[in-house]
Amino acid sequence: MFDLSTRDIKFISGVGPQKAAVLAKEVGVRSLHDLIYYFPYKYVDRSRVYRVNEIDGNMPYIQLKGQILGFETVGEGRKRRLMAHFTDGTGVVDLVWFQGIKYILAKYKTHEEYIVFGKPSVFNGRVNLAHPDIEKKDEPKLSAVGLQPYYNTTERMKRGFLNSHAIEKMMTIVIGGMNDPLPETLTPRILAKHHLMPLTEAIRNVHFPPNPEVLRRAQYRLKFEELFYVQLNILRYAKDRQRKYRGYVFNKVGQRFNTFYERNLPFQLTGAQKRVMKEIRGDMGSGRQMNRLLQGDVGSGKTLVALMSMLLALDNGYQACMMAPTEILANQHYETIKGLLAGMDIRVELLTGSIKGKRRESILAGLLTGDIDILIGTHAVIEDTVHFSALGFAIIDEQHRFGVAQRARLWSKNAQPPHVLVMTATPIPRTLAMTLYGDLDVSVIDELPPGRKPVTTIHQFDVQRESLYRSMRQQIGEGRQVYIVYPLIKESEKIDLKNLEEGYQHIVGEFPEYQVCKVHGKMKAAEKEEQMQRFVSGQAQIMVATTVIEVGVNVPNASVMIIQNAERFGLSQLHQLRGRVGRGADQSYCILVTTYKLTEETRRRIEIMVRTNDGFEIAEADLKLRGPGDLEGTQQSGVAFDLKIANIVRDGQLLQYVRRVAEEVVESDPASELPENDILWKQLKALRKTNVNWAAIS
Repeated sequence: MFDLSTRDIKFISGVGPQKAAVLAKEVGVRSLHDLIYYFPYKYVDRSRVYRVNEIDGNMPYIQLKGQILGFETVGEGRKRRLMAHFTDGTGVVDLVWFQGIKYILAKYKTHEEYIVFGKPSVFNGRVNLAHPDIEKKDEPKLSAVGLQPYYNTTERMKRGFLNSHAIEKMMTIVIGGMNDPLPETLTPRILAKHHLMPLTEAIRNVHFPPNPEVLRRAQYRLKFEELFYVQLNILRYAKDRQRKYRGYVFNKVGQRFNTFYERNLPFQLTGAQKRVMKEIRGDMGSGRQMNRLLQGDVGSGKTLVALMSMLLALDNGYQACMMAPTEILANQHYETIKGLLAGMDIRVELLTGSIKGKRRESILAGLLTGDIDILIGTHAVIEDTVHFSALGFAIIDEQHRFGVAQRARLWSKNAQPPHVLVMTATPIPRTLAMTLYGDLDVSVIDELPPGRKPVTTIHQFDVQRESLYRSMRQQIGEGRQVYIVYPLIKESEKIDLKNLEEGYQHIVGEFPEYQVCKVHGKMKAAEKEEQMQRFVSGQAQIMVATTVIEVGVNVPNASVMIIQNAERFGLSQLHQLRGRVGRGADQSYCILVTTYKLTEETRRRIEIMVRTNDGFEIAEADLKLRGPGDLEGTQQSGVAFDLKIANIVRDGQLLQYVRRVAEEVVESDPASELPENDILWKQLKALRKTNVNWAAIS
């Protein structure tokens, strides 16, 4: 078989250089190989006419033959929709239109025969077809093809005569011309053991399936392979790294750790903190270089675990550093850690972009001589001018804010990579963690420190202002403080800042007896810092802010978080914001303020927030509602390939299954040299687009 990846798309009959250029630019299809991996997004069953009593909400597009019994309009304003009750004598389904209502009513009549064509779904327990095609035909279009594929196309492709039907024709030519089988990409053992369709058969059937069952098997084979290689890539590099990089051995628990534990520990460690400390100590003493992800909700005590881990490095003669994504957060870690170490002979310094001149020089010199034990900073820490005497332990806080390439520079600060602890308060669903951080060991702090009460979350509509202000007054009267947060989104930044400004003026007018401060990302660092300090010191009782405060601001006395336009925030962001309160021993409240007009999805988000404080449950729900976002690009991570057919959210179970298959391969063939796995290592190499060893970095 000739190599499809070297055959240019322009040589297919009817394509030519112009259409080929559009395909390359719009959807990255350049070769015949790219084309056959451009999968349909939906299928249409034109092979038969279904009866109403046969259909359910999980079918591809189908056709029905029958008549409309009557029309009704439901809902008001933007939610107004037209419903037609359609029957073929075996049952009734609803046909639904959200637009073009006048046109539909003028065009279609009751009690006339129609062929209806659409995708069934279920709403409020009834089967419906939204915006179906309706033809007044004596006979439906039946086709012997089975399921007809539909391909995603862009506006520019459509203008260049490359609609779904044109792509289907190209596919027919290429797949029809595949006389020899494609080179297999999985081993015979994996194919047989997991009952997978051969590759050629899967490719043919994913484009032109004779029926839904064959389509399901073809998709399963292709998803299995795609997710298998994502996992094989991550696990293979994790294994390589373990072999290649030795870790510093910290086998001593010394005077600094013990003094802190006996004298300075602010409260007894929770069971979860003890368990995580044990896991970290195990890594540090093993001779392997540690790469561990520490997950824990806001306020669960990650900073304390981080500090105790740093003291272990100090006791073994090494320096430690901690990197945070913003100056505000770096400052706060610095203050917290200095406070915890009060009275101990440990030099802690802060390095951010705004520290200049003599002070900066003195810090750089102290790092080189080893006089500085712990450095806390922003990404100023990884600048070329920063050199350590002996960096043994590095902590990265809120990992998702740093690109992989930035983390890579931490490694170069020493001849041998330091132990790395990555901390996040964003709970990462299991399926996503296995893909983005699949090469990190994971620890979870799933207990709140003693005396902390879970935050009570309440949903209010924006017309209920009076009661909101009453409860604010009551809390401030009891000596507490209040956050009021406004959304700020790039696309609507001007309007959002105006809303914040108006909100601020309004609150100042409503609460003349109290001090109000405001913070947003467009302010100069010094001004922002000054306003923050007014709130932290208790001088101001109310802070009006954008999501600048999402990560890491710690004011134990603040017990109320009011989130304006909560419908505009994602679940994880709402959860992060809520974590800013509930840091003291008092009962805290998070009030989500929205308009009355909410979409179904927004209503679900708000309900989840009110119901649970469990970050992992919230993250899973967020992933299902929003999808995995941008998994690609060094911005995020270790996913080295585009996912063309699998979906991290929907195929979570399959992901876990293939991970075990990939683990077996890596365990049995750690050096990638067994002849029977040749296919796998060759394919993995072909799939890796870049030569940068990203996986060794995270």
